[in-house]
Amino acid sequence: MDVTVVVTQGDNTVTVDHRPSGSYGEPMCRNITELRGLQPSATDAEIEAAARQYVRKVSGITHPTDRTRESFERAVVDIHRITTALLAELPDRRQPPLTVPPLRRESVRARIAARTPD
Repeated sequence: MDVTVVVTQGDNTVTVDHRPSGSYGEPMCRNITELRGLQPSATDAEIEAAARQYVRKVSGITHPTDRTRESFERAVVDIHRITTALLAELPDRRQPPLTVPPLRRESVRARIAARTPD
């Protein structure tokens, strides 16, 4: 199915014809966590972490520099906003995702707490 997307940012408008390549049945990147269908629902922090991981993956930037930080963080905010809207609009899942998001894993929370100064 072809989809036409119109994106407006400020005075700029871009129209993109999107033709999906490949099958939607193909596996996703293993580092991007499925958030739809979580019980309880995905938190703001989980959505932000997924947005940050997505921007890291597509940009190839794991640690933004002074030169790339503004663009990187703006992309994270945009993806976060779009993901929040998408999750709100999609119907409920019949079953929860097979994997637990990293921020819900005790080992990850402990690692984050150890790095965070009191």
